[in-house]
Amino acid sequence: MSLADDILKDQHARIHKTLEHFRSELVSVRTGRASLHQLDGVRVDYYGTPTPLSQVATMAIADARLITVKPWEKNLIPVIEKAIRDANLGLNPMSDKDLVRVPVPALTEERRKEIVKQVRHKGEEQKLAIRNERRDAKELLDQAEKDGDISADEAKKAHDKVQKETDDGVKRGDEMVTAKEKEVMTV
Repeated sequence: MSLADDILKDQHARIHKTLEHFRSELVSVRTGRASLHQLDGVRVDYYGTPTPLSQVATMAIADARLITVKPWEKNLIPVIEKAIRDANLGLNPMSDKDLVRVPVPALTEERRKEIVKQVRHKGEEQKLAIRNERRDAKELLDQAEKDGDISADEAKKAHDKVQKETDDGVKRGDEMVTAKEKEVMTV
């Protein structure tokens, strides 16, 4: 395996990792239906330590518009309520005797459009990350050619493959953005 192949393989792995991160970001974007991923970013003050909600409570989807959070310790109920409110997710939790109910309100048309803008912005960030991977790969190829580790011919072919890999990554990202936009705008 040549140095150019190693560089291409590394670029492919980095783009794949970028797209997986992007996919996980999109999963947490609100679509009007209850999803446990909506609460992924919520941190609860657990004895002075910011702790992910999933590590201090059991979460479940009761129906299409309701998430239930059952803390492992009852004294955490007000703390969990506050953490969900402070996360600025547009959710208004209510507590019962031993669990927190988080109703997921239907999205207004205006809020859907805001969410689509956020999704597009995240898509642009993802494209930038992929283009940075392209730049890094091209710099490595240029350096390898300059050092005499690969021929000019091999470098040219590798540059073409780097561009193709970048275009494929951007295209897959655009497809994810389009699918998420469609999901958000579906009432």
